[in-house]
Amino acid sequence: MNNELKNTRNIGIMAHIDAGKTTTTERILYYTGVTHRMGEVHDGAATMDWMSQEKERGITITSAAITAYWNYNNVKHTINIIDTPGHVDFTVEVERSLRVLDGAVAVFCGVGGVEPQSETVWRQADRYNVPRVAFVNKLDRIGADFFSVVSEIEDKLGAKPAAVQIPIGTEDKFIGIVDLIDMSAYVWTEDELGTKFDKVEIPVEMMGQAKEWREKLLERIAETDNDFLEKYLEDSDSITEQEIKSVLRKATIDLKVVPVLCGSSLKNKGVQKLLDAIAAYLPSPIDIGEVKGADPSDPDKVIIRKPDNKEPFSALAFKIAVDPFVGRLVYIRVYSGKLNSGELVYNVRTGKKERISNLYRMHANKQEAVEFVEAGDICGAVGFKDIRTGDSLAEQKHPVVFESIDFPDPVIGVAIEPKTQADLDKLDNALKKLAEEDPTFKINTDTETGQTIINGMGELHLDILIDRLKREYKIEISQGKPQVTYKERITKSVEHHEVFKKQTGGKGKFADITIRISPSPEGSQGLTFTNSIKGGIIPKEYIPAVEKGFLEAMNNGPLAGFKLQSLTVELIDGAFHSVDSDALSFEIAAKQAYKAATEQAKAILLEPVMELTVDTPDEYMGDVIADINKRRGQVISTDSKAKMKIIKSHVPLAETFGYVTVLRTLTSGRAVSSMQFFDYQEVPANIAQDIIDMVKGKITFIDQL
Repeated sequence: MNNELKNTRNIGIMAHIDAGKTTTTERILYYTGVTHRMGEVHDGAATMDWMSQEKERGITITSAAITAYWNYNNVKHTINIIDTPGHVDFTVEVERSLRVLDGAVAVFCGVGGVEPQSETVWRQADRYNVPRVAFVNKLDRIGADFFSVVSEIEDKLGAKPAAVQIPIGTEDKFIGIVDLIDMSAYVWTEDELGTKFDKVEIPVEMMGQAKEWREKLLERIAETDNDFLEKYLEDSDSITEQEIKSVLRKATIDLKVVPVLCGSSLKNKGVQKLLDAIAAYLPSPIDIGEVKGADPSDPDKVIIRKPDNKEPFSALAFKIAVDPFVGRLVYIRVYSGKLNSGELVYNVRTGKKERISNLYRMHANKQEAVEFVEAGDICGAVGFKDIRTGDSLAEQKHPVVFESIDFPDPVIGVAIEPKTQADLDKLDNALKKLAEEDPTFKINTDTETGQTIINGMGELHLDILIDRLKREYKIEISQGKPQVTYKERITKSVEHHEVFKKQTGGKGKFADITIRISPSPEGSQGLTFTNSIKGGIIPKEYIPAVEKGFLEAMNNGPLAGFKLQSLTVELIDGAFHSVDSDALSFEIAAKQAYKAATEQAKAILLEPVMELTVDTPDEYMGDVIADINKRRGQVISTDSKAKMKIIKSHVPLAETFGYVTVLRTLTSGRAVSSMQFFDYQEVPANIAQDIIDMVKGKITFIDQL
């Protein structure tokens, strides 16, 4: 693979659904020579959308990786690209991709601008400190407005956009771009599939606008660099093209500015200049520099890994896919060192070594075998027997644990069963494989009805998974209606003393604990455990067992058995027996204490609430808002944009099933909506009681199959 690490770019393409991510990626593959014909999303022929479900629906479901090469300033650059989904149900694909990428291209629709999912992926990129360039796409569309989108990037995303180009013409008159750095115009010819473009003088009528926006560009860059500011104030005309690019690159990598480019991927305009910008402004693994991890034996000890082949090998497994030809394929990002095909790697989580039988450079759903991978590479690996998304891989003598990937809990469930008894075992194996690929897909069995419940991030997510069961695994499925995944939370602090004692004639069981449970602060997730034991009245080796007991018990809330969202537990007193006490005794005591204490802690039921955004013509606004109110929704804001009203609201997920169909009817098919998870909020008391009664009466799924 490419030894010139400084010329490697590991990037993601991210955006709101239908902003043109996959079309942009297809053009990149064509102009870099990876493909010899342009795959179109609307024809179901896109290289990166290789799943049959993606081809049919015209959306990206799974993030696909591919390697391309681009010559910039007479230097060959290796660009590893991951095309991520735009639909909120598949946000996990964006999350795990951004975790391992060095940079990203954020694609915005020239008409839609900064849309809801644009904000979501932007926040994800912020969380992982990923430098970005922005590409304002679809400038050939009616209503496109490049300058409005630049303003929205600043106002809605809180970013510092630096327009390095402005468009020549708009809508059907869009023919090219003005480069504000070299102050030249680039015009694409229609009949060459965008492969040829002419560098010409800036049109006279645009010169004033070009000078104005160049000044804005220089001002924005000057804010990030004192030396550049000084030169800008003294004589801005003396600043060279190379100086602008150099300072802009540094500011982009430092997350101080976002270079903004423009074009129309479908009309083959602007993509080559975007490739130049990827090479010019986005970081290489060397620019990102050292990566911090922890010592597995001492989590407080920081371990540094540099992007160098001479360092000990280290990598992160960020995605697992089951390939029909090679089996379990694990996508890994190599942070340091070198790995040869056939070598052993150490999985820090399992504490075991596994042999890598094959390494691949990825080309969407195709693979090219390679002999080795090095620091900075993203590749596929085959041979793992026990691997999970987020596992750290290293040399056994030099183990390191990298920060794993946090995945959101599922919000919706469906009961399924195979249509024939013969498919029972097949279904079990297939579900395990799908769950291994997708950490947001959970499976559980209703203990009383024996039904299999699959849980995911939305209706589309579960539809796709059920479709895959039918197509890939040839299993015919009966399914129930979608069910919301509720959670519970306690509202009162309770102190409880629990003694677990069991005598069997020989060695018995004994554990004595006093605990205090309390509601966790707003926004907390999971268990917050504090050990306040003094003087060794409980040996320290038993304390983790108490924590484990509470952690496992939280899966079953006191109201209706739903998972507890968060809990704060303090272990304040206790006792042990020198012979009869063991870790299991304290774990059981913790579970019993949890059950008794939470029943007194005034638990409440929580439901997932979605942020619903509707773009509707003005005349339907009243009907849309009335329908939202009917669904227990709360309108947060209304805005106007290009003769459309944009209504943002918070609506309980339970009230949104089938919403798209209702919205089409209300607005004669002229409104569009998008939804994303917002928060868990308390269910009104009367509705909560109905849900609890239904669950306790076990009528949840029985009659729905």
